[in-house]
Amino acid sequence: MCASRADKQQGGPAKNSHYTFIDLFAGAGGLSEGFERAGYSPVAHVEMNKAACDTLRTRAVFHYLDRHGRLDIYRDYLVNKSCTRCEDFWSKVPKHVTDTVIQAEISDGTLGDIFSEVDRLCAGCAVDLIIGGPPCQAYSLVGRARVGKDLISHDPRNDLYKFYVKFLERYTPRMFVFENVMGILTARGGEPFRDLCARVKGLGLDYEIEARECVASKYGVLQHRHRYIIVGWRRKINGKTTGFHYPALEEVNQNFRVLDDLFSDLPARNAGEGTLTGIVRYTRPLSSMFYLKKAGIRGKLDFTTQHIARPNNRNDLDIYYQAVLMYQKGRRLKYTDIPADHQTHKNRKSFLDRFRVVDGTGCSHTLVAHIAKDGHYYIYPTPEPTPDNVRSITVREAARIQSFPDDYFFEGSRSDAFRQIGNAVPVLLAYTIATAILKQLDTWSMKS
Repeated sequence: MCASRADKQQGGPAKNSHYTFIDLFAGAGGLSEGFERAGYSPVAHVEMNKAACDTLRTRAVFHYLDRHGRLDIYRDYLVNKSCTRCEDFWSKVPKHVTDTVIQAEISDGTLGDIFSEVDRLCAGCAVDLIIGGPPCQAYSLVGRARVGKDLISHDPRNDLYKFYVKFLERYTPRMFVFENVMGILTARGGEPFRDLCARVKGLGLDYEIEARECVASKYGVLQHRHRYIIVGWRRKINGKTTGFHYPALEEVNQNFRVLDDLFSDLPARNAGEGTLTGIVRYTRPLSSMFYLKKAGIRGKLDFTTQHIARPNNRNDLDIYYQAVLMYQKGRRLKYTDIPADHQTHKNRKSFLDRFRVVDGTGCSHTLVAHIAKDGHYYIYPTPEPTPDNVRSITVREAARIQSFPDDYFFEGSRSDAFRQIGNAVPVLLAYTIATAILKQLDTWSMKS
């Protein structure tokens, strides 16, 4: 494989990172993190949101420092985060490290400039994979219900998959991974997915494409997250049959619990407690947290950050208390169960489960970006609830549900962090996909 010019001159990607990828609509980098953990090297991350791009830059610096044995710099950044600008932290590594993050909306007006920047980063080398997935609200059943079918049908995000295909056409990767919600196969009668397949086939690059449902809990994630993972592969390259196929994802036996195995080493929090930047010491040794050790979630530092719970008013806390009590009895609180003087919405016919407790005895339900607006749908499963100690989950707890490592820092506000986490692909799911594809690429490399 070809290392970038910056890599040759300044050290860049890890020495064993010989397959390259571009991450489109990268968000906070859950998909990228899984691929980097498997040994791939990012050429570029393209994302429009500033806070997410800042997170990607900070994580790129983390990986560079880790490879060069300088995590002390990263540690100092987190310890002094409240008085240190992220730009000052980024300046401690070669500029090419953060240049991999391209902050831009992908559109007809910006595509040429983005291509030029990616071309510069490629430095004439081939791209092995393209990964990513357009924002999914336009295909989401919940999104369609919240916004309305008429408005969502005119949402420009409906057509972002067409730009994904343009990247395939320009960089001709060996394989690609396109992640999206279940609704992509049913939205507008399935027309977007059919059009995606037709456009990929129309490139004349001999791509095969297949979509399969993946449930994150089958791959080590403590979350019942259902997504379609669309994978494409070139059947022939330079006249030679590749032998590529849809990756066989290795399932794992899941017998871990959110409360005992995912949350129990984090200090107690009440609503409003914690800080966005302060360091957080663990309450239990890693040796007693088998799942966290196995999943790599505790990361490479001896502390974590962002264990902050959003504040709640008395009305919300009273509702949370009722919700937790009912959860402990095996029931789910419906909005119509809430006393009339605590109800704040007139809609009593839809979204009746808008208050929901995370299942502490099993896996969490799906984490979505709406958690940035309120935590009602992600109430902490407090073992001995009182009206004063109930709360919604913290930023760090949400990140753990998405299997982000504890040394992952989400830049921006608390709401920015929640939104980035809710939009992400679980890291462990991404890693499972990445390792399965890696076997195919290695086999092809040995043959060719």
